[in-house]
Amino acid sequence: MNKSPITTHILDTSTGKPAANVGVELFQLLNNEWVLLTQGQTDTDGRITDWLKQEVEFGTYQLVFDLDSYYKNHSALAFYPQVQISFRLQDSKHHHIPLLLSPFGYSTYRGS
Repeated sequence: MNKSPITTHILDTSTGKPAANVGVELFQLLNNEWVLLTQGQTDTDGRITDWLKQEVEFGTYQLVFDLDSYYKNHSALAFYPQVQISFRLQDSKHHHIPLLLSPFGYSTYRGS
């Protein structure tokens, strides 16, 4: 299986476990508008690694994570209904965008 040039992983730090079945959308900024490229759900390990088969252009992208559905499925309330992470592709390396998640906060970084 070829790995997508953009991947993501979610760890729910409140449980210490991967966040499975989280809906995620990937957008690209084109002509000042966000264009949906693909969407998917995290697997049982909290990852999406196979949603893009083609190369991607340099530019600005955004991941949108649906946290409302995730927390409702876990009978919990969250302060943030979704997380939007915008980032720039400025080189042709693999881009991994992890999300560390809890009901009242989140953080991200450029992974490898």
